[in-house]
Amino acid sequence: MSERFKVTKFDDPKGKTFKNYGATCAEADAEQKGKLLSASGDPDEHGLPTDKNKGCDTNLYLYHEEIEDRPRAATFLSSLADYANTIPTASAADPDAPKPAPPARMGTLIGVYLPCIQNIFGVILFIRLTWVVGTAGAIQGFLIVLTCCCTTMLTAISMSAIATNGVVPAGGSYFMIGRSLGPECGGAVGMLFYTGTTLAAAMYIVGAVEIVLTYMAPWISIFGDFTKDPEAMYNNFRVYGTGLLLIMGMVVFVGVKFVNKFATVALACVILSITAVYAGIFVNFYGNDSLQMCVLGRRLLKDIHISNCTKDPKGELHAMFCPDKICDPYYEAHNISIVQGIKGLASGVFFDNLQDSFIQEGQYIAYGKEPDDIEQMERPTHNQIYADITTTFTILIGIFFPSVTGIMAGSNRSGDLADAQKSIPIGTICAILTTSTVYLSCVLLFAGTVDNLLLRDKFGQSIGGKLVVANMAWPNQWVILIGSFLSTLGAGLQSLTGAPRLLQAIAKDEIIPFLAPFAVSSKRGEPTRALLLTMAICQCGILLGNVDILAPLLSMFFLMCYGFVNLACALQTLLKTPNWRPRFKYYHWSLSLAGLTLCISIMFMTSWFYALIAIGMAGLIYKYIEYRGAEKEWGDGLRGLALSAARYSLLRLEEGPPHTKNWRPQVLVLAKLNPDLMPTYRKMLAFANQLKAGKGLTVCVSVLGGEFPKRAGEASTARQNLRKCMDDEKVKGFVDVLVSPNVPDGLSHLVQTTGLGGLKPNTVIVGWPYGWRRAEEPEPRHRGFLHTVRAVASARMALLVPKGINFYPDSTEKVSGNIDIWWIVHDGGMLMLLPFLLKQHRTWKNCKMRIFTVAQMEDNSIQMKKDLKMFLYQLRIEAEVEVVEMTDSDISAYTYERTLMMEQRNQMLRELRLNKRETMGMVQAIVDHHHADVKTASKVRFAEPNAPPAYSEAPSPPLADNEEKERDDKSQCEGANSPPPEDKHNDATANGDAVNAMPTMSDITPDEGTVRRMHTAVKLNEVIVARSHDSQLVILNLPGPPRDTSVERESNYMEFLEVLTEGLEKVLMVRGGGREVITIYS
Repeated sequence: MSERFKVTKFDDPKGKTFKNYGATCAEADAEQKGKLLSASGDPDEHGLPTDKNKGCDTNLYLYHEEIEDRPRAATFLSSLADYANTIPTASAADPDAPKPAPPARMGTLIGVYLPCIQNIFGVILFIRLTWVVGTAGAIQGFLIVLTCCCTTMLTAISMSAIATNGVVPAGGSYFMIGRSLGPECGGAVGMLFYTGTTLAAAMYIVGAVEIVLTYMAPWISIFGDFTKDPEAMYNNFRVYGTGLLLIMGMVVFVGVKFVNKFATVALACVILSITAVYAGIFVNFYGNDSLQMCVLGRRLLKDIHISNCTKDPKGELHAMFCPDKICDPYYEAHNISIVQGIKGLASGVFFDNLQDSFIQEGQYIAYGKEPDDIEQMERPTHNQIYADITTTFTILIGIFFPSVTGIMAGSNRSGDLADAQKSIPIGTICAILTTSTVYLSCVLLFAGTVDNLLLRDKFGQSIGGKLVVANMAWPNQWVILIGSFLSTLGAGLQSLTGAPRLLQAIAKDEIIPFLAPFAVSSKRGEPTRALLLTMAICQCGILLGNVDILAPLLSMFFLMCYGFVNLACALQTLLKTPNWRPRFKYYHWSLSLAGLTLCISIMFMTSWFYALIAIGMAGLIYKYIEYRGAEKEWGDGLRGLALSAARYSLLRLEEGPPHTKNWRPQVLVLAKLNPDLMPTYRKMLAFANQLKAGKGLTVCVSVLGGEFPKRAGEASTARQNLRKCMDDEKVKGFVDVLVSPNVPDGLSHLVQTTGLGGLKPNTVIVGWPYGWRRAEEPEPRHRGFLHTVRAVASARMALLVPKGINFYPDSTEKVSGNIDIWWIVHDGGMLMLLPFLLKQHRTWKNCKMRIFTVAQMEDNSIQMKKDLKMFLYQLRIEAEVEVVEMTDSDISAYTYERTLMMEQRNQMLRELRLNKRETMGMVQAIVDHHHADVKTASKVRFAEPNAPPAYSEAPSPPLADNEEKERDDKSQCEGANSPPPEDKHNDATANGDAVNAMPTMSDITPDEGTVRRMHTAVKLNEVIVARSHDSQLVILNLPGPPRDTSVERESNYMEFLEVLTEGLEKVLMVRGGGREVITIYS
């Protein structure tokens, strides 16, 4: 029968044979204490128990008591699967929804870039961009487009940072902002984004109807000649828009698959149309005569065939301007001319289009801004074209801005992407760069190709109701007309498909109670109720009937949404929350604030009225969510409004434990004071400062033994000293000193009671008890340490135990090298988070992280390494990864002898009732007895400052001594005898009869669990020292304290920790508080 490892026999010189100990997991310590190995099951041929508990590991027995709560790293990695169990899901699955299909693993091009291209290029490009260029001029038109593009680019940078800060499920900006700024902001912005998406669908529908009715089939008008009456045109848009909405709603209701397939067709139409426009511009480099306009003086005329563009008294124009033989004064004073519409880049018309031509509603479209040319002068308009709206720089920004929206398309698909954290930033930013390049180049090319009057003719009335862009394209105008119509339909279908799902997502989060009915899905998994509400809101937008009114309105909602995205990124960056670790590094809080400023500025520049409506809507939703949430939790929704800011914040913090992504260490430093009432280890404060980087809560406390009335003055002095040390170390926080008759109880009280409301520490830093081997009265020093460890564990707080604290760097130093993390058991992610936080401080910034995890024989170390790399990638933590394979091995003679030494010391201290001096002499005798020839330099480094030599810590054999290890292994393999204890015993007889009373090794039978724990400490120390002996800091799991509180078990536990960390200069032992502190989610 093969065994994981066993103890080989070795003989004592007196002829006694030691027992064999197997490494299978035994029962709980409480059951196995005092039992011999032979009682734990039927022995095999070697005398070992045959039953094995797979929950434990040979080389990790030191951690076996908590293996259920803190699984091995290998077990944790194998259970991750899709890395979804590190944080609870946002909401329970919808029972009505069908089982989701396995997600497609799309790349950057298909999953992000092309969807963003399709959503950004919209109807405005085809039916309004030429008018914007002609009205604003090339310079201001370029600035309008550039301003809008810069806004979306800055927002995309912020969005990329948020989207790469963990997994972002579908929901886009709603999910990102909700999880960054809280449910109130998330719900408000989610509703704004939903409203904007719904109104965008209305704009696309009205735009599609405008293309058909104005440029493709004007004969289907049901309200007469709309060229003569704008209201007739808008009524047509309302009627046909309503019909088209019903058709599109039926398509969305019946076949979402068709919508997704049609998206490809729409995208192809967009790309083909833009290509045709570019081709047409260069084909018409020298212009063409296909589009000619009739101009009276400097005014543009409509509804006149070019052959009738003459002042012939018998002509059409003369009859129109001279009814009853009384001619219009402007007609009489000016000549008629025919102007070529498309002049080509070679004509130099670009310089004529540099200046703006902003005019008021009702003013004529004419060259220049002379009042005689543009004012109606209370005369009949005849067939002269005039402006239907007032135009300014800011109004045109609002009209054009919807052309640059759609940047969220990639983040909404993050669940379908193979590598969302890579694809979303690259795809989105490349799409914005592409579309911005197209828009900006079109501004310049349109200004350099088309006459100013034709550019400003919004509906192409001067050229017979033709679309200017379409007639500029190659090879035919129908390429643009059909392409723009289909692409606009596709965009509208996408909006009608996405908006109901967004509303359903908000309703499922249950943050807006009145939306609860819209969380229900149909039998086919479709949000039917949400679709009906979306169509109703969309119909309200269609009834406005005018793209120029709809565009600024929906711009407000998108600008509000983008502004909150920038705000979320800026706040996260400035607050430096531990969970803020975006993989996208090219962001800065100043860029986010610039994006936020642009969004707010554009809102109020475009329309202060619409801006106030959007802000008011967001504010109402915010307060409603806050009110309902407060009522649900406290029973009084208005209570918080009447409180001061501090009390209000404390009550908010009291609502519950922080979410995993908001967890940050709130540190409680347990400082030990020297006889001068000064902190013994000032570098603990420096370490706390490096860990906090100036953020969060830090409380430094200490306990004085005695009665408070007698030591009140000393407590005040100690408090002042602590405050001075904190100020010297630049630690921002609070100090307190407690006087207690019993110091361990006082520390326990501080752990339980420090803090106020939600401002309670969650992490305790306690110093290592150097010199714990001294037999002090009334009890050993390590008992107070373990009492504190148990108190911290009971309070469910994280524990940090720095060892070798005097060799930690000051906050003024800069170190470089490696921070090694030995991830043995999963403890809530503390081991991952702490080095990341340390690297935020200038002291540790230049260090590299290395993560080691331990693999047993049955583990797939290759797969473990892949899983660990993926896990770190999802956590946005950069570190080298190494899986250390610990082979099954026998318990060496060295390990067994080390255990016997420990047991011998415990038995001696238990049996002999000596005074303090005699006990110290006895301990020193044992030290001399077993370690007379051992190098002890590494242990002297950890001696407590100013400790007397007689009380120095008993040295242990350095595990890094390869010669001694080889000698042990050799003696084990060859069956060599152990060195006779009598030889060294005789050398130590100078210590008196007390030594003669010392129990011999042959009289001691160590417990099986004790041997195996020592084996864990020895084996782990071997691999840690081999790889991390020169690291700047070694971070590893602190095994849980023994449940048995006997002096022997506690002393053994401390010895195990000494062996585990032997040969390492700077060690940080970490024990989590029983909750996840790090997450892959945003």
